[in-house]
Amino acid sequence: MTLGCRYWVLLGLCIMVMIGQGPIVAFATEAAVLKPRVPADKIDEAKTWTNPFEATPENIEKGRALFHGKAFCVTCHGKEGKGLGDIPGLVGKLPRNFTDKIWQAARTDGELIWILKNGSPGTDMASFVPLVLTEEEAWHVLLYVRSFGQP
Repeated sequence: MTLGCRYWVLLGLCIMVMIGQGPIVAFATEAAVLKPRVPADKIDEAKTWTNPFEATPENIEKGRALFHGKAFCVTCHGKEGKGLGDIPGLVGKLPRNFTDKIWQAARTDGELIWILKNGSPGTDMASFVPLVLTEEEAWHVLLYVRSFGQP
């Protein structure tokens, strides 16, 4: 690709991002997506935790209702789970993109519930269990989060 062509491609991407049509989350590095958020001394235990609820349509719907309601996940992660929430002017580290299949494959349910209980170190993700959600509700939210990675 010539230098001139690269310039126009980069300019086009910048314009798309500025008007809200661009692949903002595409700039996240694969290493950042794969970086565990659970501390090293806790991750082995967290990985043993499994969701006690099956991914039935009813359970996923319970999670969807919580995601869009009581847990207000939609505020940061967005209606489509892409990490582009409803917060105007969101800048800096974007919330996790739940549609990222690499991230979905890399994280266990146990790691995700640990984050809901403890927050995500190095990010703005706060803990939600037990202040906002019960543990049972959190597991349902995770079923819905997992549905974003489905074809």
